[in-house]
Amino acid sequence: MSALPARKRRLQKPAAGRSGRPPREFAGEVDARILDAARRIFLERGLAGASIDEIAALARAGKPSIYARFADKEALFAAVVMRNVAAAIERFGSKVPAGATIDERLVNVGARILHWCLTSNIDLMRVAISEARRFPDLANNVHHMARQRGEEAVGRLLSEVAQSDPLGVVPAFAPEQLATTARFFIDVVVFPLITRALFGDNIESLCAEIEPHVARAVAFFLAACRHSGFN
Repeated sequence: MSALPARKRRLQKPAAGRSGRPPREFAGEVDARILDAARRIFLERGLAGASIDEIAALARAGKPSIYARFADKEALFAAVVMRNVAAAIERFGSKVPAGATIDERLVNVGARILHWCLTSNIDLMRVAISEARRFPDLANNVHHMARQRGEEAVGRLLSEVAQSDPLGVVPAFAPEQLATTARFFIDVVVFPLITRALFGDNIESLCAEIEPHVARAVAFFLAACRHSGFN
């Protein structure tokens, strides 16, 4: 056999096992595997107890693939939380709240948000709080990022709901006031049950309270908006 064919074989062999970042069409699938694995490990071990090695093994991804996407473990945790928030916002924003009146539509909005928070997000919130002493900047940044995205989404929903009701003309629903109104909606309607969950109340019992709690809280919220008491 001549030297030339042998040389060609040597040059061709590495191509079959090419390393590095995956092609663009597979990058999203790798991202999802990494974030899914990180969420599971963070929930099981906490932030301090989690390791990139364990996440990489569970995700079937190399550590270089993780570090190419996330600077460190804290950045990976923040990405896990924000993906959760983004998924919820996309789901809520794509569906017009049901109801014949603004009261019913806002009760529907509040109940959907609370069901998601209590069943899909509370464990990640608990991890962030439990690690706040070790990673204060991370806990603070995650809280503010999630809160900001949530307020923006709730503001858009409030604007859409108010446009179909005479209440839409009151100052609380003016474009320049919507951010503040959305913040109060979250504080009055959502946070009371979330706070109880974070302090250990039974999630199943809290879920059973959602509808009556939201109905009372929305009535209070709308009464304040009608009397311009919030802004």
